[in-house]
Amino acid sequence: MPVPMLTKQEWKEVGPLLRLDTERTKELRKEKGIGLKEALEELQSEACEKYYELTGFKETNWQAIWHHRLSEHGPECPSCGHLFRTPKASFCANCGYKK
Repeated sequence: MPVPMLTKQEWKEVGPLLRLDTERTKELRKEKGIGLKEALEELQSEACEKYYELTGFKETNWQAIWHHRLSEHGPECPSCGHLFRTPKASFCANCGYKK
């Protein structure tokens, strides 16, 4: 299932919230003496809320949003429509199409 990618402008809104969620997770773990898994389950992610507001897609793992940045990927593959994995990629990792 394709997930919505964030434009540079959208990233300016979400990026700082991801850094804030990182710090809040660290603080929660230290404060309560809990593991990462428990902290992630307990944390109400501001980045996930903003991502949903911008895209309409309900992402439940704020750490995954780090990878939803359009500028980190290449263009759409002319064969299958998936994004190339990097701007410099010479083939599509999904279908094997070569530029």
